[in-house]
Amino acid sequence: MSPSVSILIPVYNAERWIAQAIESALAQTWREKEVIIVDDGSTDRSLDIIRRFDARIRWETGPNRGGNAARNRLLELARGEWLQYLDADDWLRPEKITHQVEFLSRHPACDVVCSPTLDQKTENGDLVPVNADTPFPVDPWILLAHWRLPQTGGPLWRRAALDRVGGWREGQPCCQEHELYFRLLEAGCRFEFYDSSLAIYRNWEHGSRVTGRLGSEIDRQRLKILDRISRCLAGRGTLTAARRRAVSDARHEVARKAWSRDRRLALDVIRQVKASDPGFCPSEGPSSPQAYRFIYRMVGFEASQWIAKGKRGISSALSSGLV
Repeated sequence: MSPSVSILIPVYNAERWIAQAIESALAQTWREKEVIIVDDGSTDRSLDIIRRFDARIRWETGPNRGGNAARNRLLELARGEWLQYLDADDWLRPEKITHQVEFLSRHPACDVVCSPTLDQKTENGDLVPVNADTPFPVDPWILLAHWRLPQTGGPLWRRAALDRVGGWREGQPCCQEHELYFRLLEAGCRFEFYDSSLAIYRNWEHGSRVTGRLGSEIDRQRLKILDRISRCLAGRGTLTAARRRAVSDARHEVARKAWSRDRRLALDVIRQVKASDPGFCPSEGPSSPQAYRFIYRMVGFEASQWIAKGKRGISSALSSGLV
């Protein structure tokens, strides 16, 4: 018997995008599907647009309670064995669910099928696709630490797994899928990786989405999740060297980001890294290129940050013709 899939769309003031999201859900080539929408108290024309699809979808509306409350209400309404969450300003390729369900036939124990999302970014007013690489190594704990598990629309989620962990955490201000990923991993749910970008994340107007407005709250929530990862794995005796390194690198990345706006937080994070990983030196990557790593080894984090700030100041002066 073919598994049924519920496509679940929470909506809040998405009149610009919601029609395309619904159309992409209805266009899925997988036949055993339903499309359900919860309007979370929109004050724009979103509800009028939703009503145009009345005969082909199930929907309801209510007062604004937040994104995770809407996702949990969708979970209650869903009848499918598998769930496809879709934010109202994103969309799916027609074969998305079909390909992932076919993948499940080869991985029947899977609870979360992870596929990378394809970003669409705004450049000069136009949407430009940006290819998403499959994340490796495929240890979901390491990927969670590095913030590289896919955005909400990328996976196909087993309904029973979300029920098992109590759904989405209401009141979570940001990093909602990361917090849910942690609880699923903590509960022993199985993640499998399917190498194809089938969901499109619309990164529009760079910064106007919720995650672009929360600033340092994202750093604080990420640090909380990193702490939970470390405690969970250490308590189970599964905090391997590779996983410890991933957590330390992620904390260091947060410290570098926080340095300019919250120096005390940055230094507290680095002290935590040193306490848990005394020989730490950041791995090479976008936040720690080779030259930075060399300086870090010589003089440590704080001096490295001052040197990096000085280099940026000189480069800015040169580019503006002040030097």
